[in-house]
Amino acid sequence: MPTKVVMEALSPTMEEGRLVEWKKREGETVAVGDVLAEVETDKAVMELVARAAGTLLKQVVPAGATVPVSELVALIGEPGEPVENGKPAPVQEPATRPTPTGARPTSMPPAAPASAAAESPVPPPSTVRRPEAVAPAATAASTPMAGTAGRIKASPLARRIAAERGIDLGGVAGSGPEGRIVLRDLEGAAPSEPGAARRPDGTPTARAAAAAPAPAAPRIAVPPSDGAPFTDVPLTQLRKTIAKRLVQSIGPIPTFYLTTEVDMERAWDAREALKPLGDGPKVSFNDIILKAVASALRQHPACNAWWQDDRIRYWHEVHVSMAVAIEDGLITPVIRHTDRKSLREIAAEAQDLAGRARERRLTPEEYTGGTFSVSNLGMLDIDEFTAVINPPETGILAVGRIVEKAVAHDGQVALRRRMRLTMSCDHRVIDGATGARFLKTLKAMLENPLVMVW
Repeated sequence: MPTKVVMEALSPTMEEGRLVEWKKREGETVAVGDVLAEVETDKAVMELVARAAGTLLKQVVPAGATVPVSELVALIGEPGEPVENGKPAPVQEPATRPTPTGARPTSMPPAAPASAAAESPVPPPSTVRRPEAVAPAATAASTPMAGTAGRIKASPLARRIAAERGIDLGGVAGSGPEGRIVLRDLEGAAPSEPGAARRPDGTPTARAAAAAPAPAAPRIAVPPSDGAPFTDVPLTQLRKTIAKRLVQSIGPIPTFYLTTEVDMERAWDAREALKPLGDGPKVSFNDIILKAVASALRQHPACNAWWQDDRIRYWHEVHVSMAVAIEDGLITPVIRHTDRKSLREIAAEAQDLAGRARERRLTPEEYTGGTFSVSNLGMLDIDEFTAVINPPETGILAVGRIVEKAVAHDGQVALRRRMRLTMSCDHRVIDGATGARFLKTLKAMLENPLVMVW
């Protein structure tokens, strides 16, 4: 009877896993402990290992599929053993005792009909593979074990790191399942010979310093534009889990807020200098803010996004919505391709849209499709506030009034025009550091307006 391979709970909170890649093909020989596939959990990408030896008869689910914990993903058995539609042929199946890590499955005599309790959907704790980083330390009794053909068992990551450092795995004691060598086992291991460190492709590499500097905070990888107006990126298991947990703990949109204060002296001077130029539309501070927001979004596309329930849509076009108060509520006309327009164009379009919004003469195309919003209450003498995100957008900027304050400037106390900005962020898409970097760029642009035309 073929042995069922199920999606294991590879982390304590895992409810489903995405099968990233099959490491064994149908028809290949499999040994206990061999890596069958890589699985993306709610925490990381981990390995699904074989609990029985034999031949991989059937890959029940394709790479890329998301599978609930305990669902069937593959079948292992003897070559030529029959399977029906990806399931074992209907023959009596002996019960198996849960297999402790490091031991082979042992058969038991046929049992009575299984009860609901006997068919537990979650593998016993001893069979759950945990992340390498939290597994117990290696014991003195641990020894490297070879596969059926004398192959040393080691995780792919451990093999790559060993190759880079020039470490002979034959002399490393493994502490993983079945004596498998994992990353923690390489700590303190010396290269087999001086200068032996190699990259996976065989080229020499320098050894990393013992006290390497901490890596910079990771940035969101937004796909580059290929000419399309947007790119839909499927949600990762991690992002799904973040979204689920935050929604459960905070509300329908898990929102957090970031506030900064901007020195507006140069922006004030710039606006004053624009006043006598021509007879075009009068440029307001709100127009300058809209231009700065659009320019900052171009540099931080991770904030120029929509939440789409099963995916995040990162926009390659910048369409800034501006909140306009009307008689019985609020509407957000959209200035499309805001980053491509001059201050004069933004000022003219903003005035036109705001006027027709108050007259209730906007078409649906003119108040939908924004990728980020700006709400300005500074003209109403509001110092600071938090704005509500306009779904499916994932961020909105709340703008307070410009006020003179006594602040430290160039080593002395001076009166400076200051303005407070508060960004509301949808935490399912925008993380704290991501929003903070956006605000830092926006602040720099407003404090140095020439940056926007550089």
